[in-house]
Amino acid sequence: MKDFVIIGHKALTTGDFSLNDLPGSAGRMDILCRCVNSALFLSHGMRRDVNVHLILLGEPDPVKVIRFNGEKLKYLNPDERSSGSLIKKALEKDATPYETQSTPGVWIRRAGLEELLKEFGEASRDIYYLKEDGTDIREYTELATDAVFILGDHTGVTEAEEELIASMAKQTLNIGPLSLHSDHCMIIILNELDRKEA
Repeated sequence: MKDFVIIGHKALTTGDFSLNDLPGSAGRMDILCRCVNSALFLSHGMRRDVNVHLILLGEPDPVKVIRFNGEKLKYLNPDERSSGSLIKKALEKDATPYETQSTPGVWIRRAGLEELLKEFGEASRDIYYLKEDGTDIREYTELATDAVFILGDHTGVTEAEEELIASMAKQTLNIGPLSLHSDHCMIIILNELDRKEA
């Protein structure tokens, strides 16, 4: 499996938001929805070897993680409203330290970046942090096809988060000379991995 972790600093942590106003009523949940779609959809199918972990840090009840698992996922269509609806249903569940499935392929739990990084580390997974001043992904020869990639939202990551990521990451990578949206970065990363696997 390939894993993407996206940190949503303002993403609402209850299901009390409008699907008609994901940017405003849900703390830029639209960004996370686009990331879900970019990581999971192909032209005529879905990537079954991808997990997307959305870390929700917004009000009123942080911190929660919603995981989309491509292998078991159902009821997701390639639009923001569809992924927003699945997130909304997940947030209606009580979040405990253990995963609770809300719909097929979607789980929620009370956890954060530190817990996720620790779990990936214990599983001996290669963790990569995406940042503009990292090593060019095309020049990095050790890229694992079952890696974990950490990305921020439109606000980037905080200094404390960056220190935590740096302490666990195998390498900081960049995907090109320009700063891109997180969902665009994910497509490029997956394309690089597709080429590597081919």
